[in-house]
Amino acid sequence: MDEWINYDQFDRQTWHSFFPSEITFLTQENLDEIKSLNDQISLRDVQDIYLPLIKLIQLQYQNYQQMQLQKMTFLRKSSRRIPYIIGIAGSVAVGKSTTARLLQILLKRLMPDRRIEMITTDGFLYPNAELKRRGIMARKGFPESYDMDRLLTFMNDANAGEDQVTAPTYSHSVYDVMEDHPQTIYKPDILIVEGINVLQLPTTQRLFVSDFFDFSVYVDADASLVEKWYLERFGMLLDTAFQDPTNYYYPYTQGDRAEAFKMAKQVWKDVDLPNLNDYILPTRTRADVILHKTEHHYIDRVYLRED
Repeated sequence: MDEWINYDQFDRQTWHSFFPSEITFLTQENLDEIKSLNDQISLRDVQDIYLPLIKLIQLQYQNYQQMQLQKMTFLRKSSRRIPYIIGIAGSVAVGKSTTARLLQILLKRLMPDRRIEMITTDGFLYPNAELKRRGIMARKGFPESYDMDRLLTFMNDANAGEDQVTAPTYSHSVYDVMEDHPQTIYKPDILIVEGINVLQLPTTQRLFVSDFFDFSVYVDADASLVEKWYLERFGMLLDTAFQDPTNYYYPYTQGDRAEAFKMAKQVWKDVDLPNLNDYILPTRTRADVILHKTEHHYIDRVYLRED
């Protein structure tokens, strides 16, 4: 069966025509501040791709608010703030973090009276000590390396409209969960949840993380391109962040550069590519919107779920 059968496909020009605004609300400096290290994004991308997407999200959010109000009225319950939850998924190095941050800043600019919060599911990885205890350190990033009970509890509490919810955070510098630096979310109107695992099917739980989503986006690209971006980013990090002696990858900056890249390529082959093919890519068609990228992170097509 054609996996795209439930999607409308639009080229860049057609997608832009749905909301042909020439106002960006941002500067290139704003974009440079929020984009991931080797990601590429321009004001034209904001106009052509992201503003129509934001407009669609706004329409969906308005419908969601109306439905929530009608439901509370029908049930004769007092109105309470239930966040509209957006999931952002995709491979490592594909630019999903940039997309999540860009959506957050645009929603803040366009909806200044609303509280827009964002978390990443990296913080819900088991700490390295626990991964080692379980013997799955080499499978970090695979479904079994996440504390799904904890993530689902967080999602359930957020969806229930709790006054505040707390999420663990993750440091890519020390390559571990930062239990002493939690992120507290206070009564968000819109909550963006970004991570490679947000659309994945669980192995034991009866709930999916995506069951809590009101809208979801998958950032897509061919695996060969993602590998290229992954290695480009690794090279840039060797010259910057990895130079910090406290960084997990610092030892690789002190040895032969070719050996460091050999290690990175092996990690891609043994961890990231299998994870993409077996667990991330199969979730693509669970998303409401798919942003397809080509060379230089250029989004050439947008897929929108019909139903």
